[in-house]
Amino acid sequence: MAQSDAVTPRSDADAALLDALFTQSPVGLHLVDTELRVLRFNTAGLGARSWRAEDIVGRRFTETYGLVEPHETEKLVREVLESGVPLIGRIVRARPTADLAQERLYAVSVFRLQGEDGAVLGLAAAVVDVTDRERARARARILAAARENVGRTLDVAVTCRELVDIVVPGFADTAVVEVVDSAMRGDEPPLSPLPPGVPLRRAAFRSRAEDAPQAHPVGDVRDIPAPTPYTQTLTDLRPRVLSLNDDLPWLAADPARAEAIRASGAHTLLLAPMTLRGTVLGLISLYRTGQSDPYDEDDIAPALDLANHTALCIDNARRYTREHTIAAALERHHLPGRPVPHTALETVGTPVPSEGGVGWCDTIALSSARTALVVGEVAGRGIHAVAAMGQLRTLVRSLAAFDLGPDELLARLDDTVTLLAAERATLPPGDPLHHEALAATCTYAVYDPLSHTCTAASAGRPTYVIAHPDGTTKIPDLAAGPPLGGADRTPFATTTFGTPEGGTLAVTSPSTPSHPASEPGILQRALKCADRPLQDVRDDILSAFATDAGSTATALLLARARRFPADRVATWQIDADPAAVAAARRHVRNQLTTWNVEEETASNTELIVSELVTNAVRHGSPPIELRLINDRTTLTSEVRDTSPAAPHLRHARTIDEGGRGLFIVAQLAQVWGTRYAADGKTIWTEQTLPSPSG
Repeated sequence: MAQSDAVTPRSDADAALLDALFTQSPVGLHLVDTELRVLRFNTAGLGARSWRAEDIVGRRFTETYGLVEPHETEKLVREVLESGVPLIGRIVRARPTADLAQERLYAVSVFRLQGEDGAVLGLAAAVVDVTDRERARARARILAAARENVGRTLDVAVTCRELVDIVVPGFADTAVVEVVDSAMRGDEPPLSPLPPGVPLRRAAFRSRAEDAPQAHPVGDVRDIPAPTPYTQTLTDLRPRVLSLNDDLPWLAADPARAEAIRASGAHTLLLAPMTLRGTVLGLISLYRTGQSDPYDEDDIAPALDLANHTALCIDNARRYTREHTIAAALERHHLPGRPVPHTALETVGTPVPSEGGVGWCDTIALSSARTALVVGEVAGRGIHAVAAMGQLRTLVRSLAAFDLGPDELLARLDDTVTLLAAERATLPPGDPLHHEALAATCTYAVYDPLSHTCTAASAGRPTYVIAHPDGTTKIPDLAAGPPLGGADRTPFATTTFGTPEGGTLAVTSPSTPSHPASEPGILQRALKCADRPLQDVRDDILSAFATDAGSTATALLLARARRFPADRVATWQIDADPAAVAAARRHVRNQLTTWNVEEETASNTELIVSELVTNAVRHGSPPIELRLINDRTTLTSEVRDTSPAAPHLRHARTIDEGGRGLFIVAQLAQVWGTRYAADGKTIWTEQTLPSPSG
């Protein structure tokens, strides 16, 4: 190697490197001895460009650089001195000069210096001002947290509380969210600019201080006095940063806010309007107090991002609130306002709040003092689910008028649901209903007070519990049919079970067969005290449903069986002989006289029974039974025989010798029909009895 290529001696190179670092490096460098006294520093460190060496060298660094937490920093540095493990990129806060109003953030790396013999000589510290970087990261963290956590529920008030919980204390010392009151209630927000006098509701407030003063309590509704920066922001929709002091003239326009600002010690205000698609939803007010750094122009963009995200979440919640309000109104309209009174049955029904579906329950008066008990559910929430529920409830009531058996009624209901689901599938792909399957369940039971029996069928897994007067309970073994409108076309099955006088029957909306349910256990526990009012039992069951995670019920129906007066039912066996018609008329005349039925109604009933018995004798099969039922306001006449042949109403021609019987019956009775059973049929009529005088 040539002499000219010789490497510069190490001591000279080290000295040159140190001189270059301490005079030219943009990184702050410090040499500190083992007593933590500063031996040497460069002007890039800790903003010390105007410092003189004699002011720093020889002094302990914790007494010189304006550290916010000097004792904590000294502890960390001494650990490096003792262990030799370097400290890399630790963030410390400092106010190195008195003219810096804001804290500065520095990334500090500290290394132990050792001689060739291993002796500890001191420390070397590299310091980089990372204030702008760390504040940008902090703002990004706030925005990320807001996007993740604000708007998790479709509730405007909760959304606003989620926002203030995130920005305090990381981005503000005090945060206030005010929302246009009409939007809070689900209505369309006003177009921008916000007209004067539009009331705002204080939806959320949070402060770093526990006893921070408020201008107005959360929930307060009022318009904002003008002119102030708050009204200006809602008018021009521009975010703004304001320095707060007692000399601001606009404070006099809003004394309540002015007093809260003074009491909290707020020195900076950042206002951001919440707007969306040309409408105004509200205002976010962020305050910094005490020793916190004041807001600057760099804080406006993240505040506006927070406001825009919150506005979108509020609008989603507002739309849900509006739809929920409409759906609730529709649901109230579709459901019966109060139970229909029945002579031998006391009922209480109610939908159960649930996110899984919309439930309904109904009681329908049937012929012969019987009552249909209906409990059903449509999957989903919102207007479309409620509308479908209303369709099915109306359809069930219409089918019930035909006196169909529970299994046949559900079969026809299933056909209709299948048709409605097919209609949804043909809607345009952009229609929300195109992708929303129509799924429903329903149980239909007919209670007969004269035989104390209940005949039921179910689309879905039924939940029936019977409570006897002595407090014992029983769960009838009912078959679970397929849900309505599904691919499974298995026929529905009926089951008949006894319902004791004084007993209580509890029914909930059927669930899907594969879903385990906790309703039977809840119902059994609530029904152990059989003599309690049904309203109290209902309230206990609803409370239990609300606290039980396994409950899927969306509707509940309670029915308590009462004794039907025996003296209001009369039954006769009729011979299959034309002469028996006259005997039937005499039976009816005597019984109606006993019941004090007025003459006109009695005469009409005699004629009705005469025609029904004649029809049974001529076209039916014995045995023939005649029954009258006096259900206080309704008089039912029944004739039963074992022939399955169905009569039909027709107008007889002039030359016909017969065929006018059912036509006459239809003219005299308010309603009539035919009810079929496995052992024959029953033709029945109903006449309205006049209300008792007085």
